[in-house]
Amino acid sequence: MATLQLHEIISEIESLAPPSLQESYDNSGLQTGQTAMVIKGILITLDVTEAVIEEAIAQQCNLIMAHHPLTLSGFKRLTGQSAAERILIAAVKNDLAIYAAHTNLDSVRGGVSSVLADKIGLMNQRILEPRSQLLIKLVTFVPHQQAQQVREALFNAGAGQIGDYDQCSYNIQGEGTFRGGESTRPFVGQKGRMHTEPEVRIETVLPQHLQNKVIQTLKTAHPYEEPAYDLFALQNQWDQAGFGVIGDLPQPMEVQPFLQQLKNNTHTGCVRYTTTTKSKVQKIAVCGGSGSFLLKQAIRQQADVFVTGDFKYHQFFEGENKIIIADIGHYESEQFTKELFF
Repeated sequence: MATLQLHEIISEIESLAPPSLQESYDNSGLQTGQTAMVIKGILITLDVTEAVIEEAIAQQCNLIMAHHPLTLSGFKRLTGQSAAERILIAAVKNDLAIYAAHTNLDSVRGGVSSVLADKIGLMNQRILEPRSQLLIKLVTFVPHQQAQQVREALFNAGAGQIGDYDQCSYNIQGEGTFRGGESTRPFVGQKGRMHTEPEVRIETVLPQHLQNKVIQTLKTAHPYEEPAYDLFALQNQWDQAGFGVIGDLPQPMEVQPFLQQLKNNTHTGCVRYTTTTKSKVQKIAVCGGSGSFLLKQAIRQQADVFVTGDFKYHQFFEGENKIIIADIGHYESEQFTKELFF
């Protein structure tokens, strides 16, 4: 029977939600356990509680996959005085691995807000507030005959994705010069003599978290012993990462039927909402968890309704006569994260 190690499962999760996308205050990632552990069973949960630990033991699951980490602040002691400390002690004693994907899963296309948008039935989904400074440009120089194989290798490694287009690059023909030292084995030319080679300058973009993978691929696929390349930080927004999602209902709906449908689809007992500012709604913004920080962005993008959780009393006034705020609760807006893990 084939065995599955913890690092293989983590790799799948992090291919969707790279750890580098988590916020500075967050504590996503492996909380307990060793990556070489053979996984016998997985318990999926939103929060790790003492009851969840007991359930994992009873169900013979040695991996708990959670949205929220055990703690954001870390531990200075383990005395069992808090629930988080008792959970950690019990996990270690029972050889349980705990893995959390929190704000990194919140801030990707296809993440927490995306699955909430799916439940509401939104079409034409896009990130509500795309993040910037996450992209880099790679420039390299390749002999004409090998340019296509290098491009394909870079694309297969994850470079060249712009929106819904892939295999994107810009190519310029020119000449490169070099002279190899005595210890070199040049692909073209002779060591000790300056050589001029017709080359293609290839430019493409990639997310920062793929930099090591793409550069290693470049070095493997490139015919030169020492391929020349440059990396440039970009200010561009990246439409694959950011908080919240905005999209459209298939058809405009009257407000009360929409709110009732929202209540039903998200299985929430109550929807707190502001004064209805229009008779029908269609463009809907959503954010799983506490999304009040995105209210101005939702207004700026002319959403009719903003669906999220944890709005405070005075924050409701900020949307008055501009947008309908629909607060369905923190847990209710994140509960479908378990389906992502599954």
